Amino acid sequence: MDHAAPRSAGFAAPLHGILLAFPVALYASALAADIAYLNTAEIQWTNFAQWLIAGAALFAGLVFAWALIGFFFGRHRRSRGGGLIYLLVVAAMLVLGIVNSFQHARDGWHSVGTLGVALSVVCTLLAFVAAYFAYGRSKLENAR
Repeated sequence: MDHAAPRSAGFAAPLHGILLAFPVALYASALAADIAYLNTAEIQWTNFAQWLIAGAALFAGLVFAWALIGFFFGRHRRSRGGGLIYLLVVAAMLVLGIVNSFQHARDGWHSVGTLGVALSVVCTLLAFVAAYFAYGRSKLENAR
């Protein structure tokens, strides 16, 4: 029995984990690219960040769809407290990721700047929080 599985059963748990891994990795990589751009002013770093954020937003949309289906039709639909928080975190990650994508599509310094880095930080933190709600809490609860 796998204690780290999220609230879904069968093949859904590993598939959900795979989908969620992409925003976690891609938003963090985009943040690293933003920091590299701020330190070097090499425009290629903004191009990297744009593509990373676009990929992260795509997978965040898939994770949101998965979370929405799980929230309404999942096995734990009666106890929606934790599921609702997870759904809201993933929704915020998706919306701010899209805003971040538009911000990074701007030209030159305006693409990153303070707002671009702040959005990348928030998206990265939201991805980590979503991963914690999906997988981290069950391990901590079973350790007690």
